[in-house]
Amino acid sequence: MANRNINSTNPPVDAMVEAISAPPGFFGWRVVAAAFTVAVFGWGTGFYGPPVYLEVVHQTRGWSIALISGAVTLHFLVGLALIPNLPGLYRRLGLPIVTFAGGVVMAIGVLGWALASTPWQLYAAAFLSGIGWSVLGAVAINAVVSPWFAAKRPLALGVAFNGGSVGGVIFSPLWVALIDAIGFPAAALVVSAGMLVTLGVLTVFVLSQTPEGLNQAPDGAPFTAPVLLVGAPVETVAPSVPLRLFHDRAFLTLCIGMTLALFAQTGLVAQLVSVLAPALGRQGAGLAAGASGVAAVVGRLAVGWRASGTSNWRAIASYSLVAQALGCVVLLVAGSTPAFLVIGVVLFGLGVGNAISVPPVIANLEFSKEDAARAVALIVAISQGAYAIAPAVFGLFRELWSDQIIFIASVAIQVAAIVAYRLGGGRTSPPRTAIN
Repeated sequence: MANRNINSTNPPVDAMVEAISAPPGFFGWRVVAAAFTVAVFGWGTGFYGPPVYLEVVHQTRGWSIALISGAVTLHFLVGLALIPNLPGLYRRLGLPIVTFAGGVVMAIGVLGWALASTPWQLYAAAFLSGIGWSVLGAVAINAVVSPWFAAKRPLALGVAFNGGSVGGVIFSPLWVALIDAIGFPAAALVVSAGMLVTLGVLTVFVLSQTPEGLNQAPDGAPFTAPVLLVGAPVETVAPSVPLRLFHDRAFLTLCIGMTLALFAQTGLVAQLVSVLAPALGRQGAGLAAGASGVAAVVGRLAVGWRASGTSNWRAIASYSLVAQALGCVVLLVAGSTPAFLVIGVVLFGLGVGNAISVPPVIANLEFSKEDAARAVALIVAISQGAYAIAPAVFGLFRELWSDQIIFIASVAIQVAAIVAYRLGGGRTSPPRTAIN
């Protein structure tokens, strides 16, 4: 596979070098920048937003944590049905239209969270925001970037997915600050307006472009148009048969590992602001959540600094989970000591970015181009369908026992995810595409 031929040992620096030294007019790195921006808003409103929404709705409406956690669960559960159908929607409507429409639905959903006065209105808002999160999440980033890169695809995806971590850095404290300053409805309106203007500009000027439309080859390589000689025999190539993913050990272990990792991560992130608020205050809890976003950027850059296409990416996923487990242990024993709480959040945050960005890289390295697209859509949909119930489960744990139980549960699930990743073993050569 072409995307295995990566000699880089310093991807963050190489990303800048590639952007500077790419052939004049190569549009790929602009697309990466656009995907990065989509990820900022997608994660900022759809992943890091719900923990803040949960705490604000709890404080202003007086509804139980379990009730509001159920709405957060619905927010994530929507993707189970929608995400597997995104490739078909891209083919029928086009990637730009689907992405912008996702932003519109997200904006309506976030406004619904802010204005809901009854539980059914809250759940309707969660359904809409869940659609937006599904459309602006991992599958979208993969779909935006992948057509423009082959050998450099893991590097480009890593840079683009950093937008999700930056979204946490920006939006976790921003949501809290805006809500405290102007109220939840006005804050939702400001963020939604900024998101739609930005996505509209990107849709018109960047996302609407394709490599074929600009006569460009992946990675900025010179474009060579196919030449057909008159009278020359036409070679026919038998189409490859798609890999049976659910019978493939690499796919199953990758899917289980990502699902477990995101279940633990999402359940904890959804409750994090609420758990930290008694000790740090709501503003301090928002800042601590933002610190986890900074740590997520650092964690992903640390991976990119040393990793390449020949690295053991399953081991990288496991090391990230070890950091998260250590963070949970620190949070468990920290009590109400602010310094230890922040240290625990930072350790946990080091693995947050890699939990969702590393599995698509593994899929692109271990599967053929055609199978990788299906694999990414499936693992994201399955993991999101499973981790959708994590906020409700972790909220129920808090109601039945205590806040500390969620840290114990997270560690146990993270260890199971590590086992799944390590059992996969990874591939050293492209899989066969024929079904035997």
